[in-house]
Amino acid sequence: MSELEPLEPEKAVELYLKHRADELAESSLNAHRLRLKHFVRWCDEEDIDNTNELTGRLLHEYRLWRKDEGNLNRVSVRTQMSTLRALMIFLEQIDAVQVDLNDSVDIPTLDADEGVRSVHIVNKRAQRILSKLEKYEYASLKHVIVLLLWRTAIRTGTAQSIDVDDIDLDDGYVELRHQPERGTPLKNKRDGERYLNLTEETVDVLADWIHERHPETEDDHGRTPLLGTNYGRISKSNLRKQVYSATAPQFVGDDCSCDVDEHDYDRIHECDDAVSPHALRRGSITWHLREEVPKPVVSERANVSSEVLDAHYNETSLKEQMELRKKHLDNI
Repeated sequence: MSELEPLEPEKAVELYLKHRADELAESSLNAHRLRLKHFVRWCDEEDIDNTNELTGRLLHEYRLWRKDEGNLNRVSVRTQMSTLRALMIFLEQIDAVQVDLNDSVDIPTLDADEGVRSVHIVNKRAQRILSKLEKYEYASLKHVIVLLLWRTAIRTGTAQSIDVDDIDLDDGYVELRHQPERGTPLKNKRDGERYLNLTEETVDVLADWIHERHPETEDDHGRTPLLGTNYGRISKSNLRKQVYSATAPQFVGDDCSCDVDEHDYDRIHECDDAVSPHALRRGSITWHLREEVPKPVVSERANVSSEVLDAHYNETSLKEQMELRKKHLDNI
């Protein structure tokens, strides 16, 4: 058995994050960093200054502490402890904790329907939003964002990464490229690179945005982002708030059930009835499936595996799925 090497918890997390940097997308790496900062804080409170001291019992105590302190549900506890287990596996490899300590990390199992959010935009609501945008904010930044996310089902980071030069207005498609060295990585890296066809209507809106309303600003790498602002490439927080603004019920004249008095830019994210860009992605995928677009086509277009698509994005009911299958099985 190798002799354990003393290591402070904060340094252990730092080494772990560096170890995972090449294989995780930046957003995922940041998520691991945020989860593990609680572990470092707990170690500090418990006067644990050496990972060699960690035991299965202590890790169980951390699990209970994190659940109570963060008021976490089972899904969140599973996420937190899965990351902690990954840390323990790494620390075993560098002789900083006892062998097989990772087996002591208690990760709760979930039922089939746990951990799956069902918040999504239905097609009827999406069309109302797009009609309002087309009439009153045609070819605006907000119009382009909502239209692009709904029609392509791409991720927020993917939309943020697109340059004006990636849009082929003549042939009607967009090229998606993984460029981490230039500040725009894709979630699935090279596997996320692809070409997506665009409808004539979408191309017309993009053309008017690019030629008439685009601020013509560049980012820090000298590129002209499609979703450009006066300050360069749109930030993820700005992109999210643009979607929150468009999806809040007031935008199409409906009543809202939240307690927010003013739905201005700075507070729109507090509205319980406004949704994030991910809800547009989920709704778009469901819409494609309801329109009988084959699952493999939807999977490739949205860059998500069939298994993940079914578990996290397909909002069609079991009866709807039966009816869709029936159309292909009538003669069997």
